Amino acid sequence: MGQAQPGLLPSETTSRFLATLNAGELAKTTYAFDDSLRLKWTNLPVGLVPRPGIQYGSLSDKSRMAFHRVLSSLLSSQGYLKTTSIMQLDDILNTLYQQAFDKGEINEKMLKQMQNLQWAHGNYFISVWGKPSAQEPWGLNFGGHHMALNVTCRGDQVVMSPYFVGTDPSEVKSAKYAGLRVLSKEEDYGFMLVNSLSEKQKTVAVLKQAVPKDIITTPQSNQRITDYYGIPAARLDEAQQTLLKLVIQEYVHNFEHQKAHQFFDKIMQSGIDKIHFAWVGSFEHDKPHYYIINGPDFLIEYDNVGFQNDGNHIHAILREKGNDFGADLLKQHYLESKH
Repeated sequence: MGQAQPGLLPSETTSRFLATLNAGELAKTTYAFDDSLRLKWTNLPVGLVPRPGIQYGSLSDKSRMAFHRVLSSLLSSQGYLKTTSIMQLDDILNTLYQQAFDKGEINEKMLKQMQNLQWAHGNYFISVWGKPSAQEPWGLNFGGHHMALNVTCRGDQVVMSPYFVGTDPSEVKSAKYAGLRVLSKEEDYGFMLVNSLSEKQKTVAVLKQAVPKDIITTPQSNQRITDYYGIPAARLDEAQQTLLKLVIQEYVHNFEHQKAHQFFDKIMQSGIDKIHFAWVGSFEHDKPHYYIINGPDFLIEYDNVGFQNDGNHIHAILREKGNDFGADLLKQHYLESKH
């Protein structure tokens, strides 16, 4: 198969990954592009909701290496490191629960309950929808606990919506990895933005309600955010608008360079003034807080509550409006195909 070349399209890296699989593995991994299962996603643990596809942990070293090339062709370095760190965090979480049990902080029933959720670095699933091609649309999903990468491609056009990431804990508080914060900037930049607002601006931006127990646009919920809440960016000063852009870029720049810049340029062309920012909850770390950034082309939702209401469990999502699972890209493809 030879070395993967730098700068390959996702269709090329994915084809090379599929070429490392045997017939049995291929049967688990590949699906028809129009299978409705492609459009179903979840962020829940695999022990609660099984995933289609092949388990990452069951792959040979050769296949794993090839799959990391797939991730590198879709994601920036920061997006790649967040993805692989979220996987690693599942093993850390298992260790933390085992240590809590060993110290007598939780009982055996609680430990078993957590273990039955099947958190593990290897318990993420890869599915490929259709044949990776430079002309025809195809898709790739990679998901497990706290991660859902939903990718639709056509040639060099790549759509990654909905894009979900999460961390539990958002800050590891004990043992070897104490201090690790995989989604640190999603949190820190949000605090920087809300704390830069004047008291008058906060009366508009900060919503008087309880912090949602989860993001509102979860796959389990039929509820979608269509209204604009909070303060429009037109009412922010230049320094505050720069902070707003910083938060947006932290999400968008998880994607490979070209895709990230195309998406961010599209957001800016629609006008920063039309983007709204709303905040719920505390202005400090380790307490429940939530924010939403909503514009004509995108929606970002971030929630940090935690089971113990300790503000130490992040769920975050970026959606490209009207383009979940490449809806816009496919519309364009079918229009062009007719001619």
